[in-house]
Amino acid sequence: MRLITAVIRPEKLEDVKTALFAAEVTGLTILRVAGHGGEKIAVETYRGAQMAYEFHEKVQLDIAVSEPFVDVTIKAILGAARTGEVGDGKIFVQPLEQVIRIRTGEYDIEALTPEPMRHH
Repeated sequence: MRLITAVIRPEKLEDVKTALFAAEVTGLTILRVAGHGGEKIAVETYRGAQMAYEFHEKVQLDIAVSEPFVDVTIKAILGAARTGEVGDGKIFVQPLEQVIRIRTGEYDIEALTPEPMRHH
């Protein structure tokens, strides 16, 4: 199991979600974040003082996947998030020690497997 964290441009979020869902990767958490990577620092003058705004709005996706979905997930993100310009973001892949579905108490792969849709 792996935890894949992708930090992407906000305007690429819909494309990335579409690519992930098409690859049958449906479990994800989305966070609005600010970050700084290789972008140039924008300097503005405010009330006579120069101010540097170093952080850029980004979207972070956290996706827990079983081993067969690691490469599929990475390829989906790369294909949908890349513009070729500085600031496209990063993907971090980490080992995931344990996953527990709170409702059922299922662990690990069983907890990562999507459940059938239930109609109430």
